[in-house]
Amino acid sequence: MQQHATITELTFAGGAGSLSTSKPRGRPIHSMPVWFSAAYFTGALVTDLVYWQMPDVLWERFSIWLIMAGLVMTGLAAVAYLIDLAGGRQIDRPALPRVVGYALAGLLSLLNAFVHSRDGYTAVVPAGLTLSALVIIVLLLTACVGMVLSNRSRVGG
Repeated sequence: MQQHATITELTFAGGAGSLSTSKPRGRPIHSMPVWFSAAYFTGALVTDLVYWQMPDVLWERFSIWLIMAGLVMTGLAAVAYLIDLAGGRQIDRPALPRVVGYALAGLLSLLNAFVHSRDGYTAVVPAGLTLSALVIIVLLLTACVGMVLSNRSRVGG
């Protein structure tokens, strides 16, 4: 059985009364670069651990590249966060603990990049390895605190 549709009203896009009242959908833009930066920083910790056990300069080079890629993604996440705020996208609440945690992880990673830029084994062990581990600990604590606070705000108490 066939059904036919009838057009009863014609409106043009961009007309005088065609302002969109729809809300932006989906996850905020900044959440994707945050996950990439966390993956890069985790990779840097892994390559630091491998360098600690097998001091081949290749692993130290991998670490600095991963740290730099993580810092680039952190910068992109910060820009995307500002775009999300300006565009009125729904940001997970409360946002302040996440912003502080990610900023602290970014600053520790920047310091870690400077430590890794030194020459030799002492560039990674123990200072670089410790900083890489601290970055991961900060990111894990930030994720846990963010989940607990967002669940608490959803429940209402």
